[in-house]
Amino acid sequence: MKIIKKISLILLLLLVLLALAVFGFLQFKKPNYDGDVQLSQLKNTTTTYFDDYGIPHIYANDEVDAQRVLGYVHAQERLWQMELMRRIAPGKLSEIFGSVMLKNDMFFATSGIQENSELAVANLDKNSQSYKLTLSYLDGINQYIEEGKMPIEFSLLGITPEKFTVKDVYNIFGFMSFSFAMAQKTDPLLTDIRDNLGMEYLKDFGIHGEFGTRQLKSFKGKSSEFAEISKSITALLENSPVPTFVGSNSWVIGANKTKNGKVIFANDPHIMFSQPGTWFEAHIITPKHEMYGYYLAGTPFPLLGHNRDYAYGLTMFENDDLDLFEETENRQNSNQYLTSQGYQNYTLRQNTIKIKDSADVILKTKSSIHGPIISEVLTGVNKSKPISMSWIYTQEKNQILDAVYGLCHAKDLNDFYEKIELIHAPGLNIMYGDVKNNIAWITSGKLYKLDSSVNPNFILNGSNGIDDRKEFLPFSKNPLAINPPWNYVYSSNNQPEAIDGYLYPGYYLPKDRATRIDTLLKVKNDWTRMDVEKMILDNTSSTAAQIVNSWILSLDKNQLNETEKNAISQLKIWNGSSNLNDIATTIYNKWIYFYLKNTFRDELGEEKFKLLLATHKIKEIFGEQSRNDSSIWWDNIETKTKKETRSDILTQSFKETIKNLEANLGSDVQLWTWNKAHSLEFQHPIGQVKLLKGFFNVGPYEVPGANEMINNLMYFYSDEKINQVKAGPSTRRIIDFSDIENSVSILPTGNSGNPMSKHYKDQAEMYVKGHFRKMLLNKKEIEKVSTKIVFSPKK
Repeated sequence: MKIIKKISLILLLLLVLLALAVFGFLQFKKPNYDGDVQLSQLKNTTTTYFDDYGIPHIYANDEVDAQRVLGYVHAQERLWQMELMRRIAPGKLSEIFGSVMLKNDMFFATSGIQENSELAVANLDKNSQSYKLTLSYLDGINQYIEEGKMPIEFSLLGITPEKFTVKDVYNIFGFMSFSFAMAQKTDPLLTDIRDNLGMEYLKDFGIHGEFGTRQLKSFKGKSSEFAEISKSITALLENSPVPTFVGSNSWVIGANKTKNGKVIFANDPHIMFSQPGTWFEAHIITPKHEMYGYYLAGTPFPLLGHNRDYAYGLTMFENDDLDLFEETENRQNSNQYLTSQGYQNYTLRQNTIKIKDSADVILKTKSSIHGPIISEVLTGVNKSKPISMSWIYTQEKNQILDAVYGLCHAKDLNDFYEKIELIHAPGLNIMYGDVKNNIAWITSGKLYKLDSSVNPNFILNGSNGIDDRKEFLPFSKNPLAINPPWNYVYSSNNQPEAIDGYLYPGYYLPKDRATRIDTLLKVKNDWTRMDVEKMILDNTSSTAAQIVNSWILSLDKNQLNETEKNAISQLKIWNGSSNLNDIATTIYNKWIYFYLKNTFRDELGEEKFKLLLATHKIKEIFGEQSRNDSSIWWDNIETKTKKETRSDILTQSFKETIKNLEANLGSDVQLWTWNKAHSLEFQHPIGQVKLLKGFFNVGPYEVPGANEMINNLMYFYSDEKINQVKAGPSTRRIIDFSDIENSVSILPTGNSGNPMSKHYKDQAEMYVKGHFRKMLLNKKEIEKVSTKIVFSPKK
């Protein structure tokens, strides 16, 4: 027994020592928010105040010093995120995660982003201010790498970071631009529907930009499996450790519609949730420049920002800037493909992908005049049908660095407008408001028209010389509204009105949010910041109540039991809201899933049905299709003895909905509240490991909001008990030019990406409860609540 006791005591002591070692290690990893730091090449002492939410306010004599310090403090909080961001586009995730990321690396190494970045850097004006400030920012990152504490994630994965370069910055912008594109997920699926089912099945899909306004010619091509491209790319993006942009809201209220006679600006970009979140907040102040900005990891200039003179933000334009082409290879020479001018040679390229704990992979890729052949690096895709990717971002001159620099250094509205023309891709709705009472919505993107015979919703013909013929439009034809007489502008990824009779093709989201925003703004002329705070948290759909009422009318009432009737009673009194205690929104969202499943899955099959659920298209069409009695989709092709009607499918779907809710939430309809069915957890890439989940992840939380409401907390429709929120507002930001120092914002979790920082999740509870915090501009106010680091030149 004594020996056992001794062994037990020794083991206990070892565990205590191990716990103390781990505790000490983690404490050492905490970021510093006060003290003194010396930096090489710093010209003058620069003081950085960290306010009570860990947001750095950098006071410097000039921008070069400010950017060097920004790079340092940005790396202190987000170096792990920076490392991930710079590795995606060149295909270097396998170096740290192993072969699980090989498919992602093969695709992005083929995409052309890396080559475009190299070309852009080679053509940069090395004397430009944007270049000089970028070098200073990168030097700050690299000095932190040399002298600072490495993130916990680096220790767990054994990462030794290399110095950051300007090419890394371009690669980060390139990946984020690609994540905006929806064509690569949608076009192959629609091509499959056309080829396998016929054009009749696309009448409900609005592929000409308007629902039901044009007759489509009957067409059925050769059976194909292009949807495998959609499946593969969707899986790659979902497997990415970095979140993608998926939507956004923004509106700017003119002075004539505000109580205090000054512009009020609002923006909440919608991005896939992650931990850490997308944005790093920082405030730079020099004698000649001030900007309170939101930065992507590893980039020197903010995509969202404001100062005392103007504010800007963005949403996704959703225009089509990416086309897929089916190439025809020469049967005698696989290195050649057919064009309207005859056979041409592919451009051949070779990359080496390094894999952690495994042999390198040599990747050989081909490119046509349209772009890289992506079909060869996608899982499950028929390699005998080469598919190339033509993307404006990699084909036009890349001036993204100068553009983003220009947005945060604009002298006035005209100067701001001119800088937007530099952004050829991605397509963005860029929103603007200023202290002089100007308001604007301006779209970025190099827009073009295809031949009138070509529909860009499908994979195009690469050899006929017609499908790839583009008429590029001047920037003056980009949709915009500057100081309109109705005194407000807004954008919610909805399709702009036709210009010169032409509807710009794209992958727009339904007009639900836009309609709600427009309806609220139109009738009120005394807006305050507090009013806008309530509006940005609005949980009411502009269409849901009408849709569900039309569905109720179609039900076969003779088939309904008592529980189903109680559920209908809840739906009948519903106004379309999605608050935590709402019951009807739980029923409605589950009913949507079963209606979609029973309508589309029999024709598409399980895999393609899930792909459809992952596109913007399903959100755009279901309101229209579900009210169309004559839709070809209603008939279940698996039942041979009956032709189902709209009433049949909606009744069946409703009954399955109630059965599902009874199984998951019990038989009492009053207990089916939305808080039990709608949950948000901010997930860290390493948080997928169960043992580390509690340390790295934040949440889960019960949350209000729903798909396509202003408070757009998004999820995929499913038959699961919980609607797991995947995306939503990456920040909520309101700038009131009548009281600029009391403008407000919120981040989903916190400004730090370091799990040991008190600012890792200090905003999470506030965010889910719909609270805000001030964006401090007043130095005296900043000093009262802040710690500080004094950065001085290294001797």
